[in-house]
Order: sequence, then C-alpha cells, then structure tokens
Amino acid sequence: MTILVTGFEPFGGETENASGAAVQRLAKMNAPDGVQLATAILPVTWSGAAPALLRAVEEHRPDAIVAVGEAGGRAVVTPERWARNLGHGRIPDNNGVVRDAAPLARGPERLESRLDPFALTHAIRNAGVPAEVSDDAGAFLCNAIFWTALHGTDLPAAFLHVPAARSRGTAHIGAETDPEHAHADSALGLDDITQALAAAVHAAARRTHARPA
Repeated sequence: MTILVTGFEPFGGETENASGAAVQRLAKMNAPDGVQLATAILPVTWSGAAPALLRAVEEHRPDAIVAVGEAGGRAVVTPERWARNLGHGRIPDNNGVVRDAAPLARGPERLESRLDPFALTHAIRNAGVPAEVSDDAGAFLCNAIFWTALHGTDLPAAFLHVPAARSRGTAHIGAETDPEHAHADSALGLDDITQALAAAVHAAARRTHARPA
C-alpha cells in the first residue's frame, strides 16, 4: 500500500513551512509495516499547486492521500472535515497572484473527507499530540488542494492543518487560513507535528486497507 503525503513550500516571505518541513522529516522515518510512503512538496501558487498534486498521484499511484498545510491560527493539529468549492487569495501567492473569491470548479459547494477526520484525530491524540476536528479549511491553497484531492481523484483523501511551527523563531503568517484569528502560540514543534503525521499515515493505511473494494 502506498500513502502519498504532501506539504507546501515556504510562502509569504517565510523561510520555512511547517507542513513541508514535517513531511520531509516524515520521509526519513520508517513507514508502518506494509506501507510505502511517497511524499511531495507543493508550490504555493494557484496555477501550480493542483497540477503538482495530480502529477504526484500519477507518478506514485497511491492508495490514499494525506495532504498537509500550515495555519497560523491553529494551536493543535486539525484534520479537516470538509473541502469547500471556493478559492480566495487574501494574500499573494508565491507568484504574486491575489485570487478573487470564486468557485474552484464546477461541482458541489463542499466535499467531505474520505478519511474519517475523527478517526485521524483519535490516532493523533493516541500518539501524544493534541488534535481537534475542524469544519473550516479556509479558502486559500490548503483548501484548494483538499478539494483537488477529493474532486480530481477517487482516492481516500484527508487534509490536516498544522500549527505554523518553526525550527527557529516565530512565523509571521496565518491570516490566509484564519483571517479572524491572531497567530496562535502553539506548544507544538516540528517533531510533534511529524509524529502526528506518522500517526495519521498509520490510521489512513488501516482504514484504506479495510475499505471495501
């Protein structure tokens, strides 16, 4: 079984992105028995993120997708329940593009995660990392990638938002996902987030294996 785990490159003038950094750390860990881990770091651009995800799916032929992004307004790991059919760039992407609010594609207003976010939350908590289910993935590129995974493939797919942890210093972004929240001071570091991703991959593999053919 192959699980594709994706994160994002740095953006907004930052030199690090917690999602990409944790995915790179995860790639160096031993995968659960019977699981092959594939990873990809996606560009933070409206024109490039979704195609990069679909290319990774084409290359690795995964059995499930666990996509990850950071949110400066989150203090714990938050598996998302819904992807919204809405894209809105309140801040420029890495190409300098600001996207007006509009649907991402023709289709329903929202799609539900195909990997139970409550089960993922339970697995992450059992690994010793605080987690809560979220009902709002925002409208920036994290949400767009979640929508693409659900709308552009038929694979079991989940999205996890993680705090904007840094190896050094403090992040100065976050409003793109949670505009109504100030930056959250999270107690979680990159090691904690990596452990959460490992737990999510293990849970995704179990649930995908049990999925009816």
